[in-house]
Order: sequence, then C-alpha cells, then structure tokens
Amino acid sequence: MAEKKEPQAEPQPAADPAAAQQQQVLLRLDERNMRASYANAFRTNVTPEEVMIDFGVNVVSGTPGQGRQPEMTFQLGERIILNPFTAKRLAIMLGQLIRQHEQQFGEVELDAGKRRKG
Repeated sequence: MAEKKEPQAEPQPAADPAAAQQQQVLLRLDERNMRASYANAFRTNVTPEEVMIDFGVNVVSGTPGQGRQPEMTFQLGERIILNPFTAKRLAIMLGQLIRQHEQQFGEVELDAGKRRKG
C-alpha cells in the first residue's frame, strides 16, 4: 500500500514587488551567542550612514566627606552600530515600550532627585 502524503504548499513567486513584501516569513531565533550586559548610561554618535550607540555604566568614586570632589567614570561596555533605518525602528519600538511600561507601572521619572523617597 502506498503511503499517503499531505500536499505541501510551495511558495509561489509574487507577481509584483509589493505583493512579495507582504509574504510571511518564518523567523527563527538563534540565542547561542547572545550575551547580556547591564547599562545605566549611553552616548550616541552619527554619520550619514550609521548611528552608533555606546552603552556602559556610570561609576562614582570619592565622597564629599573626604574633602575631594566626587568623580564619575563612564565605563564603556558595548558599541552597537545601526543603519539609520534600523535606528528609527528601534526608536519607535522603544517609545512604544516606554508608553506601555508607564501605563502599567506609572510614569518613569528621569529626575533622580524626584525619584528619591523621603
């Protein structure tokens, strides 16, 4: 008896480029080489072709009680380089993420003095 196989849909080439862009694509995530880093600070730089974001950690050393001025060091950890198109998509996505976060947990206060609970 012959084995019965279910028909498999084969992708058909689109007649026009607009239709080709609407085809669904299966995205697979490969996390084998992923690293996690913490950052509480960043700096940016741009060229006509690239947007660069450096991530790092601000570290404060020295205390006012010791008679010297506190010093802050920005320890750079990662540099991410994006094309302007990807940078814009990231900016839009981060804006949406912050709006959702604030709806769920309240406003994210950027002024550290206002965040302190007295």
